[in-house]
Amino acid sequence: MDNSISFLTHQASNDKSLLDAYSQTVTGVVGTVAESVVHIEVQKKVTDQRSRDKRTQAGTGSGFIISSDGFIITNNHVVENAESIKVSFVDGRRVNAEIKGADPSTDIAVLKIDESGLKAMPLADSATLQVGQIAIAIGNPMGLQYTVTAGVVSALGRTLRASNGRLIDNVIQTDAALNPGNSGGPLVNSLGQVIGVNTAVIASAQGLCFAISSNLAAQIAGQLILHGKIRRAQLGIAAQPVNLSSRMIAANKLTTHTGVYVFETVPDGNYYNSELHIGDIIIAFDGKPVASVDDLHLLLSDKQIGRRIPVDILRGGHKQSVEVIPGEITH
Repeated sequence: MDNSISFLTHQASNDKSLLDAYSQTVTGVVGTVAESVVHIEVQKKVTDQRSRDKRTQAGTGSGFIISSDGFIITNNHVVENAESIKVSFVDGRRVNAEIKGADPSTDIAVLKIDESGLKAMPLADSATLQVGQIAIAIGNPMGLQYTVTAGVVSALGRTLRASNGRLIDNVIQTDAALNPGNSGGPLVNSLGQVIGVNTAVIASAQGLCFAISSNLAAQIAGQLILHGKIRRAQLGIAAQPVNLSSRMIAANKLTTHTGVYVFETVPDGNYYNSELHIGDIIIAFDGKPVASVDDLHLLLSDKQIGRRIPVDILRGGHKQSVEVIPGEITH
């Protein structure tokens, strides 16, 4: 009996030690990064759906500093259509910010403030993340008071649909609870390094929270700082997914069961698409299989702009190859 009591006491002591270690990890991380997490206030012009009158609407979100000279990462949806942006720090400072660049396709935006000597947050290599590791979501929805929730990385390699319809790849799923004010704030590991940018909560799914991976965020932010935009290619077509018949698949020795059906071609753009016809089904682009519109979007990167590229299509049920030259999306 004494042994049982001794074991339970020992177990309780171990549990308390583990809990204390976990708490110390979280509080230690928060203490390290809190001054780098900012509150973002936005004034947006919105159109009233009934009267069609324009009015000003306030919005808030979070962000975090990535350079000592004042570059800040946040979500595109936090600052989209903003007329004015203010950034507040936990020490009470409040400064004007401007949008350096924004990308709706990944929901990432970069702001610039006229400050120096700021403490930047280090970005981790999100490719090394493992399911089950600690994930701490930090936001600053109130201006002077940050919020902290802790959990674990629940899943990796998820996809999320952006507001413009494109898929965001390599999204991190976490059970660290988020609220709208946390949008644009950092998801960090136990070392205080950014592993993701908190971006969305699926309201109908309890506890499903998502973050854009730090590797993607770093890549997008770098291009936005250098060029102010992300370069992507276009073909000047309207297309939709279509199922392929088993006869088509067998006759043409295809590896995919779906393709992309071209139902409109737009002539006279900054691209060459004359060899594509309405009714063609795209099944490969530059030698890579295409089973969906998302596949095609993924393959139309900035590296393809101005290149002559082979496209495999089904025309009248028969496989053939045509050539296109993608142009840059200009809007």
